[in-house]
Amino acid sequence: MVDHLANTEINSQRIAAVENCFGASGQPLALPGRVLLGEGILTKECRKKPKPRIFFLFNDILVYGSIIINKRKYNSQHIIPLEDVTLETLPDTLQMKNRWMIKTSKKSFVVSAASLTERKEWISHLEECIKHLLTKTGRQPCREHAAPWIPDKATDICMRCTQTKFSTLTRRHHCRKCGFVVCADCSRQRFLMPRLSPKPLRVCNLCYRQLLAEKKKEAEADQRQTEPICSAIQGYEPSSGDDSDKSDDDRAEQWPADTEFYTSEVSWSSFHS
Repeated sequence: MVDHLANTEINSQRIAAVENCFGASGQPLALPGRVLLGEGILTKECRKKPKPRIFFLFNDILVYGSIIINKRKYNSQHIIPLEDVTLETLPDTLQMKNRWMIKTSKKSFVVSAASLTERKEWISHLEECIKHLLTKTGRQPCREHAAPWIPDKATDICMRCTQTKFSTLTRRHHCRKCGFVVCADCSRQRFLMPRLSPKPLRVCNLCYRQLLAEKKKEAEADQRQTEPICSAIQGYEPSSGDDSDKSDDDRAEQWPADTEFYTSEVSWSSFHS
């Protein structure tokens, strides 16, 4: 079907219609060989509350945005390369049904369909496109994914210290590494994660220590590889600089960083018990 539609006038018109709906705020979508396969409205679980979003499935990308006037005007365009996408079905909750997660290296989020049949169709088409792309390019499926953000209303207390209660004056923050909702005291650190952003991002204290430990291991591994080369150079003396890392006096953490929050069958309330 993709090969049949690739260079047809109807496909060009459909893509042009999507570009017009996003207007100047969107990026050009027409490329040789790109085919628009389908579209639909899905509910995206956002930080504040679930919101409807328009999704367009192409043979190589997934595009979504906010709905201003359906079929006429959209904004906040997001483009996700399908090569970077992994899907995971999720159990229903009281608030949301027919859920699944779209996981990428830069951003992961949960969506839900209007029916179980619609979810199956979306997942089936997405997986078929991803499989075809990976076969065509010879790439391996993406192994590292950004953590989805836990919705703000999922908890009234910090998910790290479990002591701070959120209010109008006490803001919620999100750790960019684990996605947990945390207070300011539990997320004062910043860490550079190039896969997510060129700037250092907010992380909770536990993830900060783990990231530092991983960085230290990588540095030690690099040093072990360098030492044999340096020792062969006459007169070379490696530096013996002191370790400048300060000790961390944070409270003992009560939340394990490897908790698979969305894949567990534990209810929100039981995390606070």
